[in-house]
Amino acid sequence: MLEIDKLKIEFLSHGRRVAPVDGVSFSLGSDETVGLLGESGCGKSVTALSILRLFPMASQARLSGAIRFDGRDLLQAEDEALRGIRGKEIAMIFQEPMTSLNPLHRIGEQLAEMLRIHTGLARQEIDARVLAMLERVGLARAAQLVDEYPHSLSGGMRQRVMIAMALLCKPKLLICDEPTTALDVTIQAQILDLMRDLKREQQTSILLITHDLGVVAEMCERVVVMYAGQVVEQSSVEDLFDRPAHPYTHALMRARPALDATPGAPLNAIPGSVPLPGTVKSGCRFTARCARAQDICRQEMPPLEDLGDGHHVRCWYPH
Repeated sequence: MLEIDKLKIEFLSHGRRVAPVDGVSFSLGSDETVGLLGESGCGKSVTALSILRLFPMASQARLSGAIRFDGRDLLQAEDEALRGIRGKEIAMIFQEPMTSLNPLHRIGEQLAEMLRIHTGLARQEIDARVLAMLERVGLARAAQLVDEYPHSLSGGMRQRVMIAMALLCKPKLLICDEPTTALDVTIQAQILDLMRDLKREQQTSILLITHDLGVVAEMCERVVVMYAGQVVEQSSVEDLFDRPAHPYTHALMRARPALDATPGAPLNAIPGSVPLPGTVKSGCRFTARCARAQDICRQEMPPLEDLGDGHHVRCWYPH
């Protein structure tokens, strides 16, 4: 359904071009959930935004490569064609619903707008579908909520409204950018259960962006690990947890808090931070934080190699 091929995204920063995403390739099949995993600053959200070309004009974004959706290259699509795809065929749930919902309009108005743009339904039928979807995502007071403003809702309720808005037109692909980050654990579990149920009912494919390994294990069939704008590993979820091959993936696994850890024991943090775009001139981008780095790691970029069974890794010395 979705194929991203050698995607490179460049922004103008202080008079020069920098690429927070550089040569990313992966695919997503019909009725499949793929996780996009990595630390903040790895390029996950920028990759997701590029699918619908949701960059402000001021960023002067320059995209190359290909993003094919049902055989159509979205990078070559005209603005009018993209407007027909956004929300109807590909929908996105953003990380912070309070900044995604318009504070000046009632909830019902914002959901109804989606149906007015993409369908020819009458007002009465639009209102009925809005109420039905709000109830479907677990909002019991749907008839009252349509007349309320976003600020009067809790974080979990706002996130459910965003999910309802994204699913109104029954899209083929749902992009979720860390949809549970700002929510407490109980609400996180409810949102994930809701997404799983709706995926099964509507056969929607999901691209799930997260840095939470538990969410990946629970929700995804395959996972793509990104670091400093590149794919460093991708495989099935079972394979990734059973035999992670890249040192960065190993480090992410070790950084997870353990339930049986000794109280007060320090976390296994990854030393250093993700390098800024354009600051690594040669070699592997994880070299400065990798305990296994050798001379070749500093000199040459490793290719993305196939270890078998669809397990790919970008490392000179994979585990």
